[in-house]
Amino acid sequence: MIKLRCKKFFRSNSKNGSTGAAAAVGGDTKLAGGEIKWELRPGGMLVQKRECAEKAGDSIITLKVSTVSKWHDISIQATSTFGELKMILSMVTGLEPKEQRLLYRGKEREDYEYLHMVGVKDKDKVLLFEDPAIKERKKLLNLAANGRVQVIGSSYHTICV
Repeated sequence: MIKLRCKKFFRSNSKNGSTGAAAAVGGDTKLAGGEIKWELRPGGMLVQKRECAEKAGDSIITLKVSTVSKWHDISIQATSTFGELKMILSMVTGLEPKEQRLLYRGKEREDYEYLHMVGVKDKDKVLLFEDPAIKERKKLLNLAANGRVQVIGSSYHTICV
């Protein structure tokens, strides 16, 4: 006759001798040096609670925004979008959000992209440029206002439907 041994597939870390899952349902399980918090997901799965998700929602990061000649330190939530960053920069620089182009890690970022999803961390550098097409249009309008250049056609037309 063969004797079969019972093998444990998980180790119980609770001091009262209950299994790991039973101790987790009751609340927190303590390990050496730390505390593990558990949560019950909607599907019924018991998992370790994520700490980074709680911290990311409340954290405020400081960005160094560099224009051609100036630096600005902007404090913003990590879960904000680049569009929200443009709104804050419009108050600081005077450029409208449509006139701004933001570059992070060498790529122009769209308004709908989230800072934390792209990888923006505290004290990272973001470059701010004025859109060249709008810059050229402003120069032409300034020259036309001074009478140096005559503007033949307007780029804005009214359409009636």
